[in-house]
Amino acid sequence: MNLSRRNLLGAAGAALALPVLAQQGQPIRIGSTLALTGPLSATALTHKLVGEIYVEQLNKRGGLLGRPVQWIVKDDQSKADLARTLYEQLVTSDKVDLLMGPYATGAILSAMGVAQRYNKVLVHHTFGIPSQAKYDMQFPAWSLGPDPQNTVSNSLFDMLAQSRKPPKTIAIVTSKFPSIHFMSLGGREVAKKRGLKEVLFLEWEFGNRDFGPIAARVKDANPDMVWIGDIGLEGNMLLDAMKKIDYTPPIHFHMYPAPGPMLKSPEGDKALSVTIFEEHPPFTNSGTAAEFVKVFNERAAAAGLPDTHVEVQAAASYSAWQILEAGVRGANSLDDKKIAEFLRKNKIDTIQGRLRFDGPGNYGDDLMKIKQVQGGAWKVVWPTSFAAPGASLQMR
Repeated sequence: MNLSRRNLLGAAGAALALPVLAQQGQPIRIGSTLALTGPLSATALTHKLVGEIYVEQLNKRGGLLGRPVQWIVKDDQSKADLARTLYEQLVTSDKVDLLMGPYATGAILSAMGVAQRYNKVLVHHTFGIPSQAKYDMQFPAWSLGPDPQNTVSNSLFDMLAQSRKPPKTIAIVTSKFPSIHFMSLGGREVAKKRGLKEVLFLEWEFGNRDFGPIAARVKDANPDMVWIGDIGLEGNMLLDAMKKIDYTPPIHFHMYPAPGPMLKSPEGDKALSVTIFEEHPPFTNSGTAAEFVKVFNERAAAAGLPDTHVEVQAAASYSAWQILEAGVRGANSLDDKKIAEFLRKNKIDTIQGRLRFDGPGNYGDDLMKIKQVQGGAWKVVWPTSFAAPGASLQMR
C-alpha cells in the first residue's frame, strides 16, 4: 500500500484518538515542521509516523496535565529557511503551547533561532553539530555527546583496528550538508592521527544527483575503506554509480543513510553506519521499547514506508517525545522556563538509554554505536556489549 497524499500531509494537525477521560479543557497544542517533501522526505516520514504514534499513546494515557494533546506539523519541504518561517507562524499565528524540533540540522538550527527569540523550549532529535547549539533551552535526543567529530570517529576506527584486516588507506567523500560535512571533517582528522593514508577527499553539494564522477574517482584511488558522508538516499545513489563501473568498496561507512533503502539495496550489504537503537537485544529488553517496536512495525507496514524497522531515526524521534513529556510532567507546567529547568537538573529515561542535559550545549554522553547490514538486517556490532546476539563485524 503506497502513501497517499492524504496519509502523508492530511491528518497531522488533528487530535489523535482521544479517550473520554482525557477530554478535559482545551488541547495542549504542540507545533513542529518536518521535511514531508524534498530530498529529506524519505527519512522525515519516519519521524512523522513516530510522532503520530507517540501522541496517540500519550492521549490514551490521559494526555498531559489532564488535557488532550494535539500535534500540528507543517511541511518545511526540506528547506531550512522555510522551517524558520513556519516556526514563526506556529508561535505567533497558531499560538502553540509547545514546540518539537524538525528533522535535520539545518532546519533545527532555524527552529532553534525562533525558539530563542520567543523563549520556548525546543526538544529536537537529529541535530548533528553540538557546538552550534548555544541556546540554553534546547535539548537534544540525538545523543552524540558534545564532541562527536572525535568520539564517534574514534569509536569507528577502534572497531576497525581490531578487525582481521584493518584499513591502511581511506577515501573520504562527503556532502556539504552542514552536519554531514562537520562529521566527515572530524573523521578525516581522526583518520590522519591514527595513521591511515588519505588517498582521496571529495565533496559534493547537497542535492547532487550525479554520482558517476565521484564513483570513478573512488575506484581509481582504490582505498581500503571509503568514508561516505551521506544523508538520505545519497549513499544509495553513490553505491549504484559504483556498481555501474564494476566497483565494490572493501569497507564502506555511511554517516546518515536512509536506513530502509540502504538495507534493501544489494549494494548496501556490509554497509556500516551509526545508531542509537536497533530491533534486537539489549535495546528491546525494556517493555516500552518492545511495545513501540511492535506498533511501529505494524503502522509503518500499513503506511507503506520503505523501512518498517525501528532504528536510529525512529528511536531518536521517540526519545525526543519522551523528553518533552518528561519535562512537562516534571515541571507540572507548560511554562517553558520551568520545563527547561527540570530537564537540565534531571536524567530522563528513553528507549535509547538514560539521557542527561548538564554538559556543554546541554549535551550528555556519546551513546552512538556502530551497526552493519548483515543478512538483510541492521545489526549493532560495536561496542560488543550492545552487539546483536551472535553478531560481529563482517569484512569482505
